[in-house]
Amino acid sequence: VVVRRAIASSSDPQEPQQRSPQSLGMADAAPEVPVAAEEGGMSKSLQKKLAKEAEKLKRKAEQAAEKAAADAAAPHKEGKAAAKAAEDDDEELEPHQFKAMREAWIQTRTEAGQYPYPHKFHTTHSMQDFIAEFTPLADGERTTAEAALAGRVQLKRESGTKLVFFDLMADGLKVQVMADASSYKGDFAADMSCVKRGDIIGVRGFPGKSKRGELSLFPATVEMLAPCLHALPKRGLTDKETRYRQRYLDLIVNRHVRDIFLTRTRAINYLRRYLDMLSFVEVETPILNMIPGGATARPFVSYHNDLQRKLYMRIAPELYLKMLVVGGIDRVYEIGRLFRNEGIDMTHNPEFTTCEAYWAYADYFDLMKFTEELLSSMVLELTGSYKITIHPDGDKTAEGKVIDFTPPFVRLPMIKTLEQRLGVTFPKDLMQPGAMDFLTDLAKKHGIEPDQPTPAKLLDKLVGEILEPECVNPTFITDHPVIMSPLAKNHRDDPFLTERFELFVNTKELCNAYTELNDPKMQRERFTEQMAAKKLDDEAMDIDEDFCTSLEYGLPPTAGWGLGIDRLCMMLTDSMNIKEVLFFPAMKPKEDAVAADEKPAAA
Repeated sequence: VVVRRAIASSSDPQEPQQRSPQSLGMADAAPEVPVAAEEGGMSKSLQKKLAKEAEKLKRKAEQAAEKAAADAAAPHKEGKAAAKAAEDDDEELEPHQFKAMREAWIQTRTEAGQYPYPHKFHTTHSMQDFIAEFTPLADGERTTAEAALAGRVQLKRESGTKLVFFDLMADGLKVQVMADASSYKGDFAADMSCVKRGDIIGVRGFPGKSKRGELSLFPATVEMLAPCLHALPKRGLTDKETRYRQRYLDLIVNRHVRDIFLTRTRAINYLRRYLDMLSFVEVETPILNMIPGGATARPFVSYHNDLQRKLYMRIAPELYLKMLVVGGIDRVYEIGRLFRNEGIDMTHNPEFTTCEAYWAYADYFDLMKFTEELLSSMVLELTGSYKITIHPDGDKTAEGKVIDFTPPFVRLPMIKTLEQRLGVTFPKDLMQPGAMDFLTDLAKKHGIEPDQPTPAKLLDKLVGEILEPECVNPTFITDHPVIMSPLAKNHRDDPFLTERFELFVNTKELCNAYTELNDPKMQRERFTEQMAAKKLDDEAMDIDEDFCTSLEYGLPPTAGWGLGIDRLCMMLTDSMNIKEVLFFPAMKPKEDAVAADEKPAAA
């Protein structure tokens, strides 16, 4: 034994001790257990030394046992690695190969009588209800009540061949599915291997929490409801062309996109509730018009085969809504799409959503107060504050620009403010012959070259260059000249101006409103002047005789108001491109976009 050999060798302290292989702790030798030394045969130092040797042997034995256990688990590790490798290999396939692989699987399942597109799957809970009901469970607790959820597999991960985790997404919420072979009722390996990221599945099982406290559904069965034939991007989707053209994929991969459109819905619902609360009546008016009226804009042209005449997509619902006020609906509004055949840029889309409202026995002063109250309360309701932060450069990590919707808003009379900023005096009547020369010289002095040089266009450009950049916080630009507002009533204090305002926020127009012109004779004269301007401005209005006739029956004093919903949502969601708040924005055809990308830079 070790102790006896040590005692024997210690009789001559000058000789080195000769130890057995066991005493040296060799891995291939069985450890020996030291026995007690003969009483009085060892010094205390030797006893300590032997105790250390014994501890060392014990550690070696434990390490050998751990290694044996690890070797026994090696096949399990290999199975896990193989399963993960198979999953990774699937997603590393070329897109056409991945699709072909999935189509072949669908064909095989169908031929086996297991069609992977069932008619229905009964769920017991929505994601929201499931989370609310079972979140109070304790860590590691499971219920005995069966639950069924359905959703899209956002993430799949495996822990060996007997345990698979899914992140199941639905309604913007996530629940973990923790599939354990020991409690699964079907063919665990087959069912788990067929589920890929992006698939829509139904899961029946028992709610509970993992030992780490993660709310989970422990499935007894998993059913394929709709396989995804394309591999989802692993690291998000950032390419804007793909995001806008394939919005469904954008919504699947980028969870924040859903929040943008939920905010849009909440804003529209708030607007509708606010108007309903004030006893406004929501209506619908024609989208196909005989005459494109109600605004100065270029329309889209269609053709009606039966009537054998051109029709125009509406550019505004204004004239129809005012006819309804004539008919006795004193407070009326419409939320809907408008169509204007104009350019596409960061803030313009050919079709867009607006709200137009008309309020009998009110004027534009009432509408300014109405606008302040509506928008400030909406921003407070949706964001929790009157102040919102936007990032004009698109960099959300940079310090943003604060926009304050606290009422009242700043008011800038258009002509008076231009005179102050430019140090000039405008002619009172901007329709007189010399006014055009004045405006042209003023525009050239400030480097402004409008596409169609009319007084109205020149003034609009001057305002865009001089006043609009000041309008970061909500600002009313008021009292437009008559030549810019053919449907607005003359100002009660200055016949050359109108009672009109535009609201600008972050330098962009958000609202347009005015006290309505209700004199049929003057309205015809304004339309006639607009028709004369068509030689230089193809967006000028036509004469709408039906509308003029309706005014002859009497339009009460009325205030009209319009709000650009898309731009409002851009500000509420900190989006600098209108395409971010439209599910399906207008895009160039793919072949045109490719041709533009391939065109030489000098072209």
